[in-house]
Amino acid sequence: MSGILSMILAGGEGTRLAPLTSVRAKPAVPFGGNYRIIDFVLNNFVNSDLLQIFVLTQFKSHSLNKHMSRRWQISGLTNRFIDTIPAQMQMGKHWYQGTADAIYQNISLVEGLDPEIVCVFGGDHIYKMDVRQMIEFHRSYRGAKLTVAAIPVPVDQADQFGIIEIDENNRMIGFQEKPKKDVKTIPGRPDYVLASMGNYVFTASTLVESLKVDAEERDSLHDFGHNIIPKLYPTGDVYVYDFSTNAIRGEPEGTNGYWRDVGTIDSLYDANMDLLEVIPPIDLYNRHWPMRSYHPAVPPAKFVHDQENRKGQAIGSIVSAGSIVSGSGVYHSILGYNSHVHSHAHIENSVLLGNVDIGRGSRIHKAIIDKDVTIAPGTVIGEDLEKDKERFHVSPGGIVVIPKGAHVGFD
Repeated sequence: MSGILSMILAGGEGTRLAPLTSVRAKPAVPFGGNYRIIDFVLNNFVNSDLLQIFVLTQFKSHSLNKHMSRRWQISGLTNRFIDTIPAQMQMGKHWYQGTADAIYQNISLVEGLDPEIVCVFGGDHIYKMDVRQMIEFHRSYRGAKLTVAAIPVPVDQADQFGIIEIDENNRMIGFQEKPKKDVKTIPGRPDYVLASMGNYVFTASTLVESLKVDAEERDSLHDFGHNIIPKLYPTGDVYVYDFSTNAIRGEPEGTNGYWRDVGTIDSLYDANMDLLEVIPPIDLYNRHWPMRSYHPAVPPAKFVHDQENRKGQAIGSIVSAGSIVSGSGVYHSILGYNSHVHSHAHIENSVLLGNVDIGRGSRIHKAIIDKDVTIAPGTVIGEDLEKDKERFHVSPGGIVVIPKGAHVGFD
């Protein structure tokens, strides 16, 4: 599609994902053995043949920048690019003050390309989406200024999202940003609300004008949810796109509408576990929708030893290249690149982000282990949460998180 510019907001600090975000931005957090969170939105745009993309970064961006340079570069193709844009204080001596300000500080990029439409998407969610279908929906409404993608979520999660009301013509007639009370539920579905996914398709002229007006307002939070959308929707030209109608060729039946905001340790863990279902709600194996990422030069995964009480095996699990399961058992878990699980170790319901060494005889249960971690022989994690809380971060859902580079059990 011509005349389409895409801007991905990838500067999130991700404080609720600490300690995984103590050394990296939220979109750079590893996911699913082979990927980073940012890969999902990038694959959505590339597979939709939308190849004019700016990725706006800010906090702890080195890991993200390195990943982008290794995998997400386009060269030699006229008018096609995926460019990483660091925060540069273009509009004064301050960092991005909100999502709208992030785009405003780079408004020269929009005006320089003079697109018809600007897609503004977040860089920190797990989902698949043919973005072209949302753009076509936007274009189908003459005079549409903005289209917001939406999805039903349980009412008890309303305070985490922008909550939308629509009329029979898909027009937005109400909006509450992260309401804590008096929440508007979906008619006929009192247990659900219609939530904004944080994905926007703007008519470019509307975006530019709205950002410039908002920038002059001193009491504004300069945020799409708090400021831009509430001012636009009363005009009657803001529409809502039903994400569940988005169809992708080759996807298993019943998987439409999968979207996860992996903003907490528990939600990140649950999304990883979703990949281990027999028919996962998000399919990484669809050849019609390839999932690109950076793949290091490592050998295939290997499983060794077939002796009584010393069998190298992985059941119901994902094991990435370079990993060695040596006389140990891996159950319902994900092993990232170069994970080495030594003999008689037992790993269950856990996620290893890569380059992890699990010592002989260790037992790991319901944990997320960050990269470059070494676990001493005989270490037990996840069986005594009170003891684990003395050493590690434990999420409300009981997930033990081992930070990057830790050496555990070598006291």
